[in-house]
Amino acid sequence: MIVVTGGAGFIGSNLVAALEERAAGDIVVCDFLGHDEKWRNLAKRELAAVIPPDRLFTYLDDHASEVEAIFHMGAISATTERDVDLIVASNFALSQRLWDWCTAHQARLIYASSAATYGDGSAGFDDDFAPGALAKLRPLNAYGWSKHLFDRRVARLVAGNAPRPKQWAGLKFFNVYGPNEYHKGAMKSVVAHIYPRATAGAAARLFKSHNPAYPDGGQKRDFVYVRDCVAMLLWLYDHPEVNGLFNAGTGKARSFRDLAAAVYRALGNEPKIEYVDTPPEIRDKYQYFTEARMDRIHAVGYAAPATELEDGVQHYVQTYLAAADPYR
Repeated sequence: MIVVTGGAGFIGSNLVAALEERAAGDIVVCDFLGHDEKWRNLAKRELAAVIPPDRLFTYLDDHASEVEAIFHMGAISATTERDVDLIVASNFALSQRLWDWCTAHQARLIYASSAATYGDGSAGFDDDFAPGALAKLRPLNAYGWSKHLFDRRVARLVAGNAPRPKQWAGLKFFNVYGPNEYHKGAMKSVVAHIYPRATAGAAARLFKSHNPAYPDGGQKRDFVYVRDCVAMLLWLYDHPEVNGLFNAGTGKARSFRDLAAAVYRALGNEPKIEYVDTPPEIRDKYQYFTEARMDRIHAVGYAAPATELEDGVQHYVQTYLAAADPYR
């Protein structure tokens, strides 16, 4: 049995689809479904159970002998969330409890961290797992801090040779885009935001630069297609001997202008872009550059090439966004 927390979410539902495709056995999803269309992310899946988070540990205890691995994708991922107690409870305390449960039952734990742990990038984007290296990072928001808090706790436990799960691995996801992100509202990828404007013949709206080192639209991110993230998760699952914290990106920063142009060209149109002021409430926490250092995961054997930005955007637009059924 494989349990996927956050399995109805963006990355989680893509992982569930891939696990089903490879006939990985019973798949259990733990998530809130709410009152919106999030359930559609799972509508095509065959599942052993769908359980709410408040029943997770009861379910795990009742099926302890069956649980092989937990993919912990669940989190409050909105960088604009202001309830820090809720963020800590969901992103740190729950992760700790899962670590302890997997340790006690010798199950495998593969979890989602985030590139938000790197803050403004001034300390680099090296996924060095040493406690001293992690201590140098300064996340810019509570979401990034909560993820960083758990990374640091795991690093300290491992450095102290404390008991641990049968396998433990975390992935620091960079700027992920792809199908099944539609429920995320304002937190959807820029591709999903631009697409309806591009199909309507309107201009894409990108933030102006408030940093003289970057032109408008020249702000850069490591944009990674969700299928690449799933490939890394499955590779870790296929290699239970691999433990550690790794970046999940492409290793190649691209501009928002490049991203917007790729959406229009995937539709066979010339790009139209206009620039608007970055909202004051996020301006001082805005990242102007992210780029995953990928050599550590390559060093342990992961060798799949990253999807090029234009190829990933074209596949997302033509296979999903432009389809009658956009869900994977």
